[in-house]
Amino acid sequence: MKPALKVELAAHLKTLHLPSVGRDWEKTSADAAKESLAYEEYLLRLCAREVSDREARAFTKRVAKARFPGKKTLAEFDFKAMPKLDPLKVHRLAACEFIESRQNVLLVGSSGTGKTHLATALGIEACRRRFSVRFYTVSQLVEALIEARSERTLGRTRAMLKRVDLLVLDELGFVALPQAGAELLFDVISDRYEKGSIALTTNLAFEEWISVLSSEPLTHAMLDRLTHHVHILEMNGRSYRLAQSLEERSE
Repeated sequence: MKPALKVELAAHLKTLHLPSVGRDWEKTSADAAKESLAYEEYLLRLCAREVSDREARAFTKRVAKARFPGKKTLAEFDFKAMPKLDPLKVHRLAACEFIESRQNVLLVGSSGTGKTHLATALGIEACRRRFSVRFYTVSQLVEALIEARSERTLGRTRAMLKRVDLLVLDELGFVALPQAGAELLFDVISDRYEKGSIALTTNLAFEEWISVLSSEPLTHAMLDRLTHHVHILEMNGRSYRLAQSLEERSE
């Protein structure tokens, strides 16, 4: 192709926002000539590359927007360390049908058993399936809500949280919440009731939530909304992190 035509083609591809086609068309054209591909097959190969790269970029963007504390996957989780946890149930949840059905997932168990790991992994799988996700520790979310209220942007913040397909809330039970914070958390959970999914991790049995939320009526109302349509993963056992630490020391 003449240099002038290459410049013109590059300009058209830039206007059409087709960066992968612009990057790969020459190599793909050479490969197509070697393989004697028809024009339609050459075009199909270019389009497939653009779609694949675009999906990869969108996935990366969704993961970044979710603000996970780290990138954890199901493949990295040691199910042998949690023998009472059903791997099949977890992998079924990873298909994200619970998000389409606007159901919740509660990961309940003692500290260090991998609850955050699995909640993050489910969030990443949701991103892979084109769902929007946001991750907060409960204390981070409460702090953000209190700050938004003081800045008179609470309505906007709640609207943003309501639009997210999956809201991941980590570590309910580690820090007692102020009454105002518990009420704001309840409002967010209430906003999402039967409208959006929540994956929540906690080290407390349900009857102990009142120690964090302070109000018995509020605790019962929150549990009612979270557990109406729910999948519960019980993750009690020896600390996953402690076992890893001991194993590393023995090596």
